Amino acid sequence: MDFLFLLKIKIMASILPPCTKEELEKKIKKQNLMILLQIVVLFFMIIFAVFSTVENGISFHTFLPLFFTPMLFVMFFEVKSLKKKLASRK
Repeated sequence: MDFLFLLKIKIMASILPPCTKEELEKKIKKQNLMILLQIVVLFFMIIFAVFSTVENGISFHTFLPLFFTPMLFVMFFEVKSLKKKLASRK
């Protein structure tokens, strides 16, 4: 089982071409913009959840921001790894 997983990772690494410095900078800039957009959307979702909870009580809208918050953390860690990769190439 572990062998198949490692083989899949090795194949995926060989399929994806290495990025140039300029491509990494573009990816980082794009990811930062996406993080900012997601923060804004998450903020509005939290505001909507609070108002919805006050008006209607606990519902699906109350917990909706909790489902999207982990995506934000994944994006932060991805940008961090891209920045580390860019720093190693300088």
